[in-house]
Amino acid sequence: MTTTIAELAVETLITNGITQLYCLPGVQNDHFFNALFDHTDAITPIQTRHEQGAAYMATGAALATGEPQAYCVVPGPGFLNTTAALSTAYALNAPVLALVGQIPTGAQGKGHGLLHEIPDQIGILERLTKTSHRVTGGEDAARHMVEAFTSLVSGRPQPVGLEIAVNLWTQAVTAEIGDLAPPGRPAPVVDSDAIERAASMIAAARAPMIVVGGGAQDDSGLVRQLAARIGAPAVAFRTGHGVIPSDDPNSIGMPVAHSLWPDTDLVIGLGTRLQSQVMSWGHDADMKIIHIDIDKNQIGRSAPVDVGIHARLSDALPMLIRALDQTADPNHDWAARVADAKARRQAEYTERLGPQLEWLGAIRDALPRDGIFVDELTQTGYVSRFAFPSFHPRSFISTGYQGTLGYGFATALGVAHARRDVPVLSISGDGGALFTISELATAVHHNIPLTTVIFNDHAFGNVRRLQMDNYDSRLIASDLSSPDFISLAESFGAQGLLATSPNQLRGAIETALLYDGPSIIEVPLGEVPSPWDFVLMPRQRGG
Repeated sequence: MTTTIAELAVETLITNGITQLYCLPGVQNDHFFNALFDHTDAITPIQTRHEQGAAYMATGAALATGEPQAYCVVPGPGFLNTTAALSTAYALNAPVLALVGQIPTGAQGKGHGLLHEIPDQIGILERLTKTSHRVTGGEDAARHMVEAFTSLVSGRPQPVGLEIAVNLWTQAVTAEIGDLAPPGRPAPVVDSDAIERAASMIAAARAPMIVVGGGAQDDSGLVRQLAARIGAPAVAFRTGHGVIPSDDPNSIGMPVAHSLWPDTDLVIGLGTRLQSQVMSWGHDADMKIIHIDIDKNQIGRSAPVDVGIHARLSDALPMLIRALDQTADPNHDWAARVADAKARRQAEYTERLGPQLEWLGAIRDALPRDGIFVDELTQTGYVSRFAFPSFHPRSFISTGYQGTLGYGFATALGVAHARRDVPVLSISGDGGALFTISELATAVHHNIPLTTVIFNDHAFGNVRRLQMDNYDSRLIASDLSSPDFISLAESFGAQGLLATSPNQLRGAIETALLYDGPSIIEVPLGEVPSPWDFVLMPRQRGG
């Protein structure tokens, strides 16, 4: 039986466990969607109202599950509309397949001005992905598709691109088709000598600190075991929340870690760039650094390391913990110092950030312990990164270093669509919410049970706050005219609710979580205290 490239693409997606395809169809991909029509029992197309919505939803689903997800869009402006989301997926280590159409092969690079033609689309795709693959015909189609999924499931998870031109979808596959589900490339072999050196360094440390990033999300148990074994506090900035539950004595936020930084004599980086701590806060000869990461190019990038271990955490941490069996016990003085720093910082939060803490407290009270929280670039969102308790891996979704304003609502839709088994709540400001609020139509159409809290201060609040603090309140281009979000939600067929106090917000969230579909809760917000002293903290060590 003859198989076309379109049919092969559908079969490859199914074989590799893709059960939903976030998409916006268009003429260059019509043959592909025609092939998909016969397989919607295996892959559900989730059509969005804008290409960025498709890519953000795929990103959210990947972050919430840790499993590969896919989106499909037309070339040119369709693809370019996804690039903010694609760069965010890259920053967040999200395994997202970008399936992108293209103009006919014979016209590429000719500048004829065909529909959706842009210069060097594959070049743009390559720079926003871990690897990108261009199918050129029936002879190499299977190879490129398998290579794309091999890259997607191997090593450091990041997005992967696959480009297929409009005239190729109906071409017959001429090469032999082998296994379409690659096992992935072998994991790096753990350097046992490096493990021993790391164990010796830990044994000699009196004030160790663990830094966890998104790369530790699937190894929570091992990280907690290591932290307890050596008596080390563990800090996460954005993507590492939930690896160690917030109510674990060893869990600390960034301001607490900053307070402890001058006394820290050993930093253990696990699945993290270490940029936000070591590079920003400084280091010196009295601070030793151990860095374990699946990406060997990341080790030592932010600062020179004393021991670098290129490995999966699931392979390296058991060996390291076993090597520590005969080492000294944790330093109880250091544990007391950590507890004191936590108490002092909590008092500061309460004194200086009371309004944001009250809103976040209402959210935490109403959201079940296993619920998923999606932050945004709001003044409440920034506080959440060090003051919102998270108790499970993949239960705090953030933009990471990309800081993508407006990513939150559409990304949270992907989270809620992929994790219907738990409640999902996102927060946005009125500025960021309008970036993708059109996807309320998608939420209603596909009955996605997302609860979204929109803090409405009629401004780009973070911009305005910085203008107030740093530029003598010379406010410019930061004021907004925002809609009535309750009426807007209801016009889409979603539930709209209002909360003017933390107690009302708590009740509104409880109501929303019982609703079978999407809900928007508008919270009118006045001026709130600046969070920046707890976010942009000064250098502590080194030159």
